Amino acid sequence: MVTRIPLRRLAPLLGVSLSALVFAALLVLVRLRWAPLERVDRGVANRLNAWISGDSPLVTVVKAVTWLGSTGVLWVVITAATVILLIRGRRRLAAYVVITGAGALVLDPVLKSLVGRLRPVVAHPIAYGTGNSFPSGHSLGSIVCYGAVLLAFLPAVPVRWRPWVKLAYGTLIVLIGTSRLLLGVHYLSDVLGAWALGVAWLGLTAYAFQIFRREQGKPVVDPVREGLEPEAPADLGLATAEPEPPEHPGVIAAGVVVVWVFVVGLVVGVGELVVHYGNGNVLGDRTVPHWFATHRTASLTHLSQVASTIGATQAILIVSVATCVVAIALLRRWRPVIFVATVMVGELAAFLVASAVVGRSRPDVPNMDSHLPTDAYPSGHIAASLCIYLAIAILVIGHTRSRWRWLILIPLVVVPALVTLSRFYRGEHHPTDALGSLLFAVLWTGGAYLLIRPNAGADHRPTV
Repeated sequence: MVTRIPLRRLAPLLGVSLSALVFAALLVLVRLRWAPLERVDRGVANRLNAWISGDSPLVTVVKAVTWLGSTGVLWVVITAATVILLIRGRRRLAAYVVITGAGALVLDPVLKSLVGRLRPVVAHPIAYGTGNSFPSGHSLGSIVCYGAVLLAFLPAVPVRWRPWVKLAYGTLIVLIGTSRLLLGVHYLSDVLGAWALGVAWLGLTAYAFQIFRREQGKPVVDPVREGLEPEAPADLGLATAEPEPPEHPGVIAAGVVVVWVFVVGLVVGVGELVVHYGNGNVLGDRTVPHWFATHRTASLTHLSQVASTIGATQAILIVSVATCVVAIALLRRWRPVIFVATVMVGELAAFLVASAVVGRSRPDVPNMDSHLPTDAYPSGHIAASLCIYLAIAILVIGHTRSRWRWLILIPLVVVPALVTLSRFYRGEHHPTDALGSLLFAVLWTGGAYLLIRPNAGADHRPTV
């Protein structure tokens, strides 16, 4: 007697097989330079380039969308998801996310090298890609990396919201792929081939995961409908309800804005006094930069660049995102994440406003970082370093009982100190610039702490 397999159980296998066939067909046609395909590819590339090249605002939006599919962003997404899964004790899912995401990111350059297809040549280039063209790395990486995270965390999404989450995922993938076409760095077949390969790779790894589940004595499930491990929603949920929910969140938000305006006004006022009414050498504003400039050496210059990079935007962003990921995974509360995000967004906005209003020139010594887009007062590097490490110290001390928690004060002191010395050494800031940053960081982070109360519910602190 022949057992009939329901069609719905065959649909995923058929979809993966069809995607693999589509990719194989496109690969062969691209490799053979099939004339009809090349005509379509060039025609689409030229028409899209002619349409978008004169629209600067649209180009800016498209570049922002394509950034979401860049290798750096995708590695951050994969790393963040893996850290959360490991902390929650879901090692199998963490391994799946790493293998699936890293596999796609490694597979792309290998295929590009083997196929050797050149990038499109358009009349009005607005972006430039590195390496070869087929398949699109942004399209392949985004569909696989975001898809792997979706399949891993889908059980934690309420059933009624799952169609909307999947729609958002599909929309993001389409937008990223379309952005590569609009920027003129890929052909249509590059993007379609990447999507087909991505679906096949996701399906293959999900199927392997289900085989592993079956060997462990667990039922085989439909990952697209239920997620990879439907029994794990309690562990996968990003956050639980706050033990002490704020009674008036609107009032708290208004209070945060008021504190920010007050602190920025105070910092700007101090800057105006120093610039317009100081004698030019307040707290050694003239002598300190000159002293550092006369003691520059090759080795110290290299060390100063490293220390300065610690306080740069990218490094601070990485530390901030990592802090939020670890906080949401360990504490399962939104307040710490809201606290960190508020502090860092407020710091960036305050720095831009204060710098534009005060308009202080850099020290009159040779500057080692050329073409800086902002003025000297206050120091963004120093303020950002102080804010993020002070926020981390507040969370660690407030949510742990270990006597070792006070060691967090070491990076709070050492990192901003190194950043400050590096900025003086490189001739970018006066001592009062650092003073303004310190004043802002302490008042702003302290005010945000009192209003948001990120350590509420810390009676359930982990003993780490």
